Amino acid sequence: MSILEKTKNISTELESSLEKGFQKGKELLKSAVSHLPFTNFAKDNAGDFHLEVDLPGVKKQDIELRVENNVLIVSAQRHMKNEVKKEDYYLMESSFGQIERFYSLPDGIDADKISAQYKNGRLLIDLQKNEAEQVKSIEIKKA
Repeated sequence: MSILEKTKNISTELESSLEKGFQKGKELLKSAVSHLPFTNFAKDNAGDFHLEVDLPGVKKQDIELRVENNVLIVSAQRHMKNEVKKEDYYLMESSFGQIERFYSLPDGIDADKISAQYKNGRLLIDLQKNEAEQVKSIEIKKA
């Protein structure tokens, strides 16, 4: 076998290994992301933000919301159990574990003015900009 053929074979094997590794990485990432809570983001004209984080099956007392190094962290403990007993079948679904999601705060958000409420499995978070950072219109007067 010539050096050119050996190089081609090594290249083919390397490419195949990389493709398998990439596919495995995609599967692992997809699995990890599927456990993250869905979030809706909205920004209003004043530059304030509103987040809605879906946390079905989580109780309010099992949620922790904190800010560390300009990152908003939502942590929750899920204890969900759905049990159905019928004459002809039995079904039990459960989901237990830690949920954690990180959100980088935009510049100018006042961490002291972050507010949150929990309603029907959804965590509603309001982020307000510092008053000094908000856009202000300046009236131009006639000279």
